Amino acid sequence: MKGMSEREYAAHSGLSRGGVQKARKNGRLVVHDDGSINAAASDVRRAEMTDPDQQRRSLGGESLASGAGETSSYIKARTLLTVYAAQDKQIAVQKKKGTLVDRARAETLVFRLARQERDVWVTWPGRVAALMAAQIMAEVERQSGASVTIETAIMQRVLEAHVREQLDALADLRVSLA
Repeated sequence: MKGMSEREYAAHSGLSRGGVQKARKNGRLVVHDDGSINAAASDVRRAEMTDPDQQRRSLGGESLASGAGETSSYIKARTLLTVYAAQDKQIAVQKKKGTLVDRARAETLVFRLARQERDVWVTWPGRVAALMAAQIMAEVERQSGASVTIETAIMQRVLEAHVREQLDALADLRVSLA
């Protein structure tokens, strides 16, 4: 007998005898002509052919049996995939709950709201100029006793100028949904 028996290789590799038999059946072991197992060659072939994640789970711990440099990149890729899947599920849940909003739609709604607000302010001086002029004339007459006349058109121009200044200042505001 040149190599190890299944029981000896099981003790050597830390696998169960059933695991050794399964590895032999799947071609992960190097077997001599007499049916014995070439331990060194089988260890190398198993390391090449076995999923590191499966190895870790079969060992029941966090450490891996193989020391290949590719193992850490595999684990990182597997971790990234798991994180991505979790984030994807979280987004799906947020969509169902209605807490996640489409960015393009939100930007469109914000723009529309700002436009409506601006339109209201642009038309405001025309609606209130006469009322404000009358209130100022009444207050001046009550305070001083003298009659004063304020042209509605002048009041409207003054209000429009101030409203335009305010709207120009607000035009510099940018909504960032990033």
